[in-house]
Amino acid sequence: MPDSDSKPGRRRAKGRRRKPRSGRSRALRVVAWSAAGVVVLGGTGFGYLYLHLNGNIKSVDINQALGTDRPENVDNGSEDILVLGSDSRAGKNQKAGGGTDDGSARSDTAMVVHVYKGHKKASIVSIPRDTLIERPSCTDKDGTEHPAQSNAMFNSAYSTGGAACAVKTVESISGIRMDHYVEVDFSGFEQLIDDLGGVKVTTSKAIDDPDSHLELDAGTHQLTGEQALGLVRTRHGVGDGSDLGRIQLQQAFMKALMDQLGHLGVFGNPKKLYDLANTATKSVTTDSDLASVKDLTSFAGGLKGIGSDDMNMVTLPVQYDTADANRVLVDQTKADQVWKALEADRAVPKAAVEGTAKGAADGVVS
Repeated sequence: MPDSDSKPGRRRAKGRRRKPRSGRSRALRVVAWSAAGVVVLGGTGFGYLYLHLNGNIKSVDINQALGTDRPENVDNGSEDILVLGSDSRAGKNQKAGGGTDDGSARSDTAMVVHVYKGHKKASIVSIPRDTLIERPSCTDKDGTEHPAQSNAMFNSAYSTGGAACAVKTVESISGIRMDHYVEVDFSGFEQLIDDLGGVKVTTSKAIDDPDSHLELDAGTHQLTGEQALGLVRTRHGVGDGSDLGRIQLQQAFMKALMDQLGHLGVFGNPKKLYDLANTATKSVTTDSDLASVKDLTSFAGGLKGIGSDDMNMVTLPVQYDTADANRVLVDQTKADQVWKALEADRAVPKAAVEGTAKGAADGVVS
């Protein structure tokens, strides 16, 4: 199977990638708001914390890893960010995620965040982890080359070649160049929610999933970090047990989180700001263009203009695989409508997501 990056009609950038425009992306609001607090701390005489927080951040040089054989960087004022949730069981993640540390990790959650020109609204495309795709050839961190593979599960790209392979795979199936990469691990997500004081959600029915250690009655809850992690990971506790249902829960939780962040008075509390910034910078892995507190603070600068009502959340158009009910296949015609709209900085047409496979957890969380 040829490398899917070589498909005809795919535009490529030849030569050095131009620098992204100023005003960093608005992908992960928790991380960005936390990093913004460093400015306040520095102004109150705690400038030494800047170096400490800088040292927390882990990064991957995606540009160097992938070279120039990538989709062209469209210069229309928009930005595209791949946000992954890693299911590694290494270190503190073993307790948070459960199971054993076998040395591998997969992308438990994957979202392409498209920030429109003007940075006042965004579209978020969730990619089901069980989607069967043509994974391009990838080189892992040890320099081992992995050939392209047909009918590979989407989330296997990360376990095959890490962040660079995940980015290459998303660029391959979308034709859109990712401007940034942000990855959050289990324990970091859990701690961030606790540092925020929990997140308020209302469930329309009870959720009981021993696998994700989540048990909630129907009603309103102030979720702890552990409960929030259980909610965004559960797939058997509610709905039809599918990954598509889990995505519906994730999208609802993200909106609830965005609403809460819009009302937090953290900028008047230097200790809370530092706790959030310390947890956030320890929890994320970014591309090298976001690998400093300065860059993350710049990343945070335009976030105030985007609230939950300004985000359009959709799932990559897919259909169930008739050969395996646990897998889904890309509905290519409709998926092309999604990606072409984002590439042109337009809204995703409603027709692109109509008639596609859906989960059964819509409306369970609000």
